[in-house]
Amino acid sequence: MDQLAPSNVPVYETKAEGQTLWDRCADRGLPVVAVRDAERGFVVRYDLQHLDSELSETALRKLREQVRSLRSYSIEVDPRSQTESVGGETGPHAGELHAETESDARRLASHVSAFVFDDDNLV
Repeated sequence: MDQLAPSNVPVYETKAEGQTLWDRCADRGLPVVAVRDAERGFVVRYDLQHLDSELSETALRKLREQVRSLRSYSIEVDPRSQTESVGGETGPHAGELHAETESDARRLASHVSAFVFDDDNLV
């Protein structure tokens, strides 16, 4: 699996649904990439912790660059703030990125999945 299509990105609302998804991915030895329907928008989540893997420094830098290039901001953000510039947090083990609509979140999650499903990006 190289990348999830936006239509195949799982969306969940409750902690129980999220836990079921995490358990299923852990059982299959897969990273988690999903969208959480939050109170104010949507959150793209990825997680590699259950695999005892992490994104390499190079992959993480490329992921952040990719996410920034997908964003269009109407306000100036602090270029030194990774959180502001990518719209959430991206870490080597896990991350949460924010989107206004489910459609935007699914597209973003699809891009993120290309990084976390590529074994060459993991250490």
